[in-house]
Amino acid sequence: MVILGIDPGYAIVGYGCIDYRGGAYRVLGYGAITTPAGQPFPARLQTIYRDMDFLMKKYSPQVMSIEELFFTNNQKTGIAVAQARGVILLSAMENEVEVAEYTPLQVKQSVVGYGRAEKKQVMEMTRSLLKLREVPKPDDTADALALTICHAHASGSQLRSIRAGL
Repeated sequence: MVILGIDPGYAIVGYGCIDYRGGAYRVLGYGAITTPAGQPFPARLQTIYRDMDFLMKKYSPQVMSIEELFFTNNQKTGIAVAQARGVILLSAMENEVEVAEYTPLQVKQSVVGYGRAEKKQVMEMTRSLLKLREVPKPDDTADALALTICHAHASGSQLRSIRAGL
């Protein structure tokens, strides 16, 4: 199964793509879509959409694993990320790619085995499981790869139904 992991944002969208078969991971690619801070916001969304469409066509994933959005203190930033997430989801739908959404707690539980794991632990375990020489940069890229692992573990299990109450 080809899984495209996405860590949504509007300045940086982390992505990672793996092929998961027979319990083995094969990394197909990873990186980040970036948009310049001075660019008008609608143009940033257009860049994200176009680059997502390119990734969908390049990797032909069966599923896109994306982090659920949680609003924290800064609602203005949260709304902008939600808009970026919207164009990312649109890209998946336009390319007929299934979408699986996971909370940060679900990702931590799946990758590390503990829902309250530190970010550094998740990044190191992601590196180890995927047999990478170093943790991918930026952090958004490592987070996207962790989302691919989460979906690989969750497909066919009850993890997808576990909610943030871990």
